[in-house]
Amino acid sequence: MPQYPRQMSLFTLSGSPTVPARPAPLPPQQQPPVRNRVVEEAPRVVSDTREELFVRAESLAWRLSAELGVPVRLAVTDNRSTMVSFRRGANALQLRLHHMFLDAPESVLRAVADYAGRGHRGAGGVLDDYIRGQQPRIRQFRRETDAELNPLGRCFDLQAVFEAVNRTYFQDGIQARIGWGRMPPRRRRKSIRLGVYDHQTREIRIHPALDRPEVPAFFVEFIVFHEMLHQLFPSSGRGGRRVHHPRAFRDREKAFPHYEAALRWERENLGVLLRG
Repeated sequence: MPQYPRQMSLFTLSGSPTVPARPAPLPPQQQPPVRNRVVEEAPRVVSDTREELFVRAESLAWRLSAELGVPVRLAVTDNRSTMVSFRRGANALQLRLHHMFLDAPESVLRAVADYAGRGHRGAGGVLDDYIRGQQPRIRQFRRETDAELNPLGRCFDLQAVFEAVNRTYFQDGIQARIGWGRMPPRRRRKSIRLGVYDHQTREIRIHPALDRPEVPAFFVEFIVFHEMLHQLFPSSGRGGRRVHHPRAFRDREKAFPHYEAALRWERENLGVLLRG
């Protein structure tokens, strides 16, 4: 599915609640040129105490801020899929990093600054290599506190959609669970991700903005079809960047009978979807 990215990620989706930390000043000679850094931390990670995580996350935020010359608002996560994501604002960089980056060497942290802060896509290869080597630190299981998948919406039963699409286009070969994602806070958005597939848990989540009567059934089917394709065609690294939709993926996607109609409907109704 075409994406309209403001938040970019090396893998895909997920988040953790954050808790504000207390800033600690650096020695004078290390003070970054811009003040008001804010550090956030997701408390459900690794074995460090919360205070240790605050200190380590704060130190990383200051180092990145000094490198980039802008305030860095950092959240440390225990995500299973998205290892790096960011949003560049007019006055600060909002950055989310998996806790593996608390132990990253200097070369990897420079790549984080280049990729997220300066927009250098080539730095993505360095991050991919580091993440690949840290796979044992990525949580493989779902917590009891993770949101359960509920496929039944007000307008669409995603389980029924999944089974029909699986039978029609995949000969029942896709093994996955499906459900509606959480409705995000109401705010003005410039992008929306209509679906996500988690390779590790084989779960598909569909954005609840599609669970409304004005959304045609063929469009919901297309989004589900798109996410199911990710199981057949996983993302791969190429030329220092992450390819989420390789050529084989895109060719298979175009075989969907309502492909052109789905793209046209999305293009014409994006504003409605963004308003949720």
